[in-house]
Amino acid sequence: MSLLADLCYPTVTELTSSVRALAAGRPGVCRLRQVGVSRAGRPLHLLSVGHARRAVLVVAGAHANEPTGSLTLLSVAERVLDERELRSDTSWHFLLCADPDGASLHVTPSPRSLFDYHLGFFRPAGEEQPEWAPSVLPPDRLPPETRALTGVIDELRPYLQVTLHGTDLGGSWVQLTKDVPGLAEPFAKSAAELHIPVETGASDAAGWPASGPGVHVMPAPGAGAAYPSMPDDARHSTWHHVHRYGGLTAIVEVPMWASDLVDDPAPHPAPAAAMRRLAGRLLRDAREVDRVLADAKPRLEGIDGPLLRAATWGLELVPGLAADWIHTPPADHTRAYIGSVDAFARRLPLRAAAMLLRVLRETDDRAAPRLERLVSTWSHAFAERFRARWVPLEHQVEHQSRTVVAAVLHARDYAA
Repeated sequence: MSLLADLCYPTVTELTSSVRALAAGRPGVCRLRQVGVSRAGRPLHLLSVGHARRAVLVVAGAHANEPTGSLTLLSVAERVLDERELRSDTSWHFLLCADPDGASLHVTPSPRSLFDYHLGFFRPAGEEQPEWAPSVLPPDRLPPETRALTGVIDELRPYLQVTLHGTDLGGSWVQLTKDVPGLAEPFAKSAAELHIPVETGASDAAGWPASGPGVHVMPAPGAGAAYPSMPDDARHSTWHHVHRYGGLTAIVEVPMWASDLVDDPAPHPAPAAAMRRLAGRLLRDAREVDRVLADAKPRLEGIDGPLLRAATWGLELVPGLAADWIHTPPADHTRAYIGSVDAFARRLPLRAAAMLLRVLRETDDRAAPRLERLVSTWSHAFAERFRARWVPLEHQVEHQSRTVVAAVLHARDYAA
């Protein structure tokens, strides 16, 4: 039975096996090859469909905790094989997983709740994320996954790169490094048909112009950052590497759990006060995790794995981010944006706590039960505050797949 029929989040091994079978069935059209290795020696595979010079690159697995993209990649690849017109003048190339090491550490087969999701949570520190590494590291220190991705871009010179992302709880939105006229309409139509809210005030795109509800266009280089303390800058990520060849990148986000509170465009009655309140809660929650870490640290001497590095990195972001929210005017005054910041303020300490909990459990540390109570309490409060409802996996995949194809077609018309 295929992964699409099973409708569960696959491992990289399972995805690769399905793609290998797909390629073997159409050897004249498909080619599967290795384009690099991870830091731990895991292979990075690229599936190519079609032979046209004009190319599209689809990237899955850039963030380990966003698993929908693997099924979307398979779905789009099957559609491209079934619909000849999609590949008549465009070749499609699919990077199966940009971070297989990260994917091996995040465990999300079929989560039953946000608490269940966080018990297996992993998302690496910023400099270990393939797409973000160029924004925080010098060129001679880039991880091999980043070099493999930029090498594929240099080879293919795609007019469009689509990178498949997701959120645990919220809505769907698109980020573009250049505008794609006409994309907002099919994106909104798909979301409405599948009952997926459009996140109109995503904090990931704070201060960016919008070409339509939920479709955000990255500001030009030189524009001020909404959160000055954040160490990374999307304009220095691999998303912008395609610009040297005249291309652009679309980042397509879909939620695992939806919240109908994230698409409210009404003005917030007191946005600055709300930002200060959220900053205060962020600091308090982070201090609780810091106290557990400080207590356990002497017992963790000599332990320096990716989970502990990522938890520590997340906690280190908190003071600067809270100061940004307190001292910088809100980038958006809508209820949707303040809600998105509320979710961000919950995620950061919750994720740090979840990853630290995994470390403490592995070492059978006495602080683990205390931390598990925090992760449980915060997960349930997050879900309750935003009235979380599970988005059926087939709807997650269908919406992301439709948006990918719409982006490819509209960008092709625009680039022609």
